Amino acid sequence: MAFDEEWAAARTAAAANVSMRLNHVPADPGNGGGGDLELNQDHIGAVGSEAFKLHERLSTDGKHANVATSDAAGALSKESFASGAALLKVNSRWESQVKTLVAACANISNGLNYSLSSHNKDEKQLYAEFTTSKIDEYLK
Repeated sequence: MAFDEEWAAARTAAAANVSMRLNHVPADPGNGGGGDLELNQDHIGAVGSEAFKLHERLSTDGKHANVATSDAAGALSKESFASGAALLKVNSRWESQVKTLVAACANISNGLNYSLSSHNKDEKQLYAEFTTSKIDEYLK
C-alpha cells in the first residue's frame, strides 16, 4: 500500500472515531452520574494550592543556575569558544520558559481562587433569593 493510500485510510478512520466520540455518550461515563458538572471545592482548592506552591518553587528553584551559567557562557565566549554563545542562548531560553511556567501557575492558582469565591458568592445570592421568595409566599 502506498503512503498516500495509507495516510488517507488513517485520516478516514480517525475522522470516524472522532465523530463517534462527539456524537455518542457512553452508557456509563465512569462517574455513575448523569453528566452534570460538579464543583468540589475541596478538590479545586487543593489544585489551586498546589499551583501556588509550584509557582513559588519555580520562582526560586528555576533560577538557581542562572548566574553560574551566565558566567560560564561569558568565560567561554571570552576564550572564543562558540559554545559560549550557545550556552547563553540556552540560558536565555531556559529563563523564558521558567517565566512562562511561573505565569501559568499563577494564572491557574488565581483563576481557581476566583472561581471558588465567585461560586460561593453566587450560592449565597441564590440562597438569599430563594429565602426571600419563600418569605414573600408566606406574607401573601
